[in-house]
Amino acid sequence: MDTRPFRKLDDLSRRRFLSGAARTFLGVGLLPGSLASLHAAAGDVKVAPRQTPAKNLIYLYMSGGMSHLDTFDTKPEASPEYRGELTTLKTSADGVRVSQYLPNMAQHMDKAVVINSLSSTTGAHAEAAYLMRTSYKKRGTIKHPHLGAWNVKFNGRINQTLPGFVTVNSGSNAVGRGFFEPEFEPLAIGKPDSGLQYSSHYGNISEETFAHRRDLASALDSGFQQRYADRGVQAYTAMYDEAVKLMRSSDLEAFNLGKETQQTRDSYGEHAFGQGCLLARRLVESGIRSVEVQLGGWDTHTENFARVEENATVLDEAMAALIGDLDARGLLKDTMVVLATEFGRTPKINQNAGRDHYPKAFSCVIAGGGVKGGQIHGKTDPNGTEVIENALSIEDFNATVAHGLGLPLDTILYSPSKRPFTVAHKGAPLTDIFA
Repeated sequence: MDTRPFRKLDDLSRRRFLSGAARTFLGVGLLPGSLASLHAAAGDVKVAPRQTPAKNLIYLYMSGGMSHLDTFDTKPEASPEYRGELTTLKTSADGVRVSQYLPNMAQHMDKAVVINSLSSTTGAHAEAAYLMRTSYKKRGTIKHPHLGAWNVKFNGRINQTLPGFVTVNSGSNAVGRGFFEPEFEPLAIGKPDSGLQYSSHYGNISEETFAHRRDLASALDSGFQQRYADRGVQAYTAMYDEAVKLMRSSDLEAFNLGKETQQTRDSYGEHAFGQGCLLARRLVESGIRSVEVQLGGWDTHTENFARVEENATVLDEAMAALIGDLDARGLLKDTMVVLATEFGRTPKINQNAGRDHYPKAFSCVIAGGGVKGGQIHGKTDPNGTEVIENALSIEDFNATVAHGLGLPLDTILYSPSKRPFTVAHKGAPLTDIFA
């Protein structure tokens, strides 16, 4: 059989072809989106792909529920019981306003699109955070992939030595590969300024001794691998081999913030989130597809304004530095910077000077990646309580990000239990925010 036409296919096309003959790694199958019955089950999202999609995703996650009224959906005309004493800033984009807590971001809103019409019915932290990252409701029977994992799954790795997906400050329970193969599990970084820990063998172990011990371990494992020659065992072995490869590679320097000037490090802020954003810039610059950086502390049931000011100051410093740095290096057009959170906060201030959970209306932001900056999509009423224009579901928001990354919205992947899934469930993207 002549295999030359097959070899000319790109990686995703080859996987689509092979899925017709057999299930892929660990039972996850790709099905070309040409079967009408399954399209209907997946929402039948028909959108022409972007001609020049973004390559990378930097996902800035505000854990706890970022207050929309105190950040990107300010209401200067509302009464004090809604707006408090907060003032509003003009920005680099006509008609776009941000709160007084975001003076640095105000200089970059010409590069960003603010979505002020997100709405959900999920008001519990864990469930809402899971939905935001995956487009699916949390279930005990299956784990769904993070949007960053979908990006690597469809688009493949850029740098074959480095992992495709990295999470920073996200904790051990962060959403990861879901039902995807082990190779799509994100590499978790706890301290961004500590580099990639445990990436070298002990100093008193020579290279010769290390190689001998590795060969011995492989010999001891060979019987088990032959007896249990499944994809999971093979994946573990492959991941170990990749770790050794990375350990000996110069690409490991991507994780070393010490290579940056002190001035650059200071510009991002002397805090874990700022250094995490700097690390994210270094990682996408080195060929890592997806990076999530998390900033917690947004659950402001009490003392909302003091706590939001503290958090927003960190966010403002780091995100503005990240966008400016990416832009200066020519990376912003190829990198989508997504600012997301699980829900907003109640517009009316409670008796503890706080704001409670409020999924009914909230804000997220997309910068770079080819968006037409200086836009606001959607609108809430004068008190920020109801979406009154262009309501957007979480699935729609994720479909928009996926579209920006060039991910096929109607391509179906099968979980090990043979259930069909798409990247943004039944979401429909906002295509007009892109250039």
